[in-house]
Amino acid sequence: MIRIAYSLYIWIIFYPVFLVLTILTAAITLAGCLLGGERIFAYYPGMFWSRAACYLALCPVKVRGREHIRPNQSYVFVSNHQGAFDIFLIYGFLGVPIKWMMKVGLRKIPFVGAACRAAGFIFVEQSTPQAAARSVKEAEQSLRKGASVAIFPEGSRTPTGKMARFKKGAFQIAADLHLPLIPITLNGPYKVLPIGSFQVKRHRMEMIIHPPVSTEEVEAGHKGLQQLAGQTHQIITSALWEEFRV
Repeated sequence: MIRIAYSLYIWIIFYPVFLVLTILTAAITLAGCLLGGERIFAYYPGMFWSRAACYLALCPVKVRGREHIRPNQSYVFVSNHQGAFDIFLIYGFLGVPIKWMMKVGLRKIPFVGAACRAAGFIFVEQSTPQAAARSVKEAEQSLRKGASVAIFPEGSRTPTGKMARFKKGAFQIAADLHLPLIPITLNGPYKVLPIGSFQVKRHRMEMIIHPPVSTEEVEAGHKGLQQLAGQTHQIITSALWEEFRV
């Protein structure tokens, strides 16, 4: 009975309210950024929207490790990618402004794509090596301006809840700029809304923010990036719930 009531709540209340909030958030972000307020409007509307999504879904959220983030320091945040609610967890509860590196296809979403462009988010083009390299350079330019970026190095959501291999883009950016890299472990979003599903399910979610990983002594070249990716993969895996470990 409770499951049926929750399912009705999701379709009758959650989705309509979420749609309205999404349009409002995109409009406020777009207008604020175009009027010169990118520093504020690229972050706060999206933060409140993300928190609202979690609260509306009635999903409890637990965050650990915020003390590892130093104010006024640029970071490359990398996380496992369990489901659509990963974005809400990080954007809503990380506690610092970030620029997202996101799939180029998201640029086509009405309102949202335009707002993301205005906010300075980076759309990752993987069609050719040259296009991928341009995405990396664009992210590095944002970091040089004092921003932090958030990246899902798996590239897409996992179909099983377990992590896939990491692509090198995030680690290339951190190593090129000698910026600290912060691994983030997400647990629970796969249970809430896995890839391919539209039925939101109530489940607790957890975000663990790990201590920064220095990139100062990372060896140049493929081998060094591979080692950094492997180290980060192990750190994120260490805090996964048992069912999500390989």
